[in-house]
Amino acid sequence: MTYHQIIQLKNGASCCLRSGTAADGQAALDNFILTHAETDNLLTYPEENTLTATQEGEYLQAKTESPNEVEILAIVDGKVAGTAGINAVGGCYKLRHRAEFGISIAKEFWGLGIGQALTAACIDCARKAGYAQLELDVVADNASALALYKKFGFVEYGRNPKGFRSRNTGYQELVLMRLAL
Repeated sequence: MTYHQIIQLKNGASCCLRSGTAADGQAALDNFILTHAETDNLLTYPEENTLTATQEGEYLQAKTESPNEVEILAIVDGKVAGTAGINAVGGCYKLRHRAEFGISIAKEFWGLGIGQALTAACIDCARKAGYAQLELDVVADNASALALYKKFGFVEYGRNPKGFRSRNTGYQELVLMRLAL
């Protein structure tokens, strides 16, 4: 899917939200490595990424060309500040109505409204793609993310007390959330 929007951040800066392309491979990969090193609330650690910049670019291009999936980059002053996307849960009939949502933002850009804008953009894309439900997992201790998702209408439907096993803190409880579209 393609997406493009210019927003103004809380600090007055402009931010371009747009679909990623093959040319964004290195910048998106650099952002992935940075964001996954800055917080323990994401699925993987930086060194667990196995994609090259070329492969990351191919991934972004495939999402842009997809009719029902998207990866949106938040660009501030030419720098990838964060990414968010929706992925189909499955292609079979019984799963086609569901999509997963994921987001990460570089720490220097926290609190500026990028998370809110990316979340709104992905919800919009999910609706346009025809999904009936958008899903996510969030670390229970991540109060700011929980507040953001609840603000958009996501509701908790379960918990996994040992959803993540952190190198730093041991097991992390995951809150399973869904949004009816």
